[in-house]
Amino acid sequence: MSGPGVRVGIAPSPLVRRLILGIIGAIFAIPILSMIEFTLRKGLSGGYTVTHWTGLFDPANASQYQVLYVGLVNSLVLAVVTVAIVLLVLLPTMVLVQLKFPALRRVLEFICIIPITVPAIVLVVGLAPVYSVVASIFGSSVWTLSFAYGITVLPYAYRTIQSNLGAIDVNTLSEAARSLGAGWGSVFWRVLIPNLRRGILAASFISVAVVLGEFTIASLLSRQNLQTAILLMSQSDPYVAVIIALLALLFVFLLLLIIGRFGAVTGSKRGSKHTKRAQRAEKGTPS
Repeated sequence: MSGPGVRVGIAPSPLVRRLILGIIGAIFAIPILSMIEFTLRKGLSGGYTVTHWTGLFDPANASQYQVLYVGLVNSLVLAVVTVAIVLLVLLPTMVLVQLKFPALRRVLEFICIIPITVPAIVLVVGLAPVYSVVASIFGSSVWTLSFAYGITVLPYAYRTIQSNLGAIDVNTLSEAARSLGAGWGSVFWRVLIPNLRRGILAASFISVAVVLGEFTIASLLSRQNLQTAILLMSQSDPYVAVIIALLALLFVFLLLLIIGRFGAVTGSKRGSKHTKRAQRAEKGTPS
């Protein structure tokens, strides 16, 4: 409906949409295709081969690629511990602020968004003295790097959980459960967590993706993860280093697809529930 003061948007034509999508797709596809082509080269002799790919999974080359295996295992451990920190510290804090201290919501948001404005190199300078204390208490094991990663993923985890938290009426659900005799533990685990599973899953997957792709903090704090292992491997076998980078990209892409798919399924289920409730209301039957 148009009228005075109402701006009517003009949708781009199908040709323009395809052109935009094609340009964006080319920006992403050209580097990836170039990486794939590089891993298939025989070297200076010319031609193509899959030897680099098959050799990576050959048990006879296990000792040669040991640094990659160690880096991958360390990154997976870091991902698990970082996700645990996010779910055990950030999630309860956000729920508590939403229920009991709504005036502190802006303060919590500001604190969680700060890390995205600080470059990793600056963050490491501030964390270096802290990690001297952490090393004296917990040792210098690679899992201690998850404390720094927990700070790094805060903005992404906060946004995904907050979007889900703002989509449900947390106060009404909690009060209804409390009026039925449920304790706060039951309210959190049996009422709120099932309704927040979309945000929790998205925050977990994004945290894993950030941890698997992080290099600066691990390198400057002298810890070995997947990205530092790829750098070391590139000095002796650049083909395998690029292959591992491609596999990491593929894994992160699959995580994002799972997040999108889960969100679409959850949204369709909610839409069907609201439709059924509306139909029952029109018929005068209780929901």
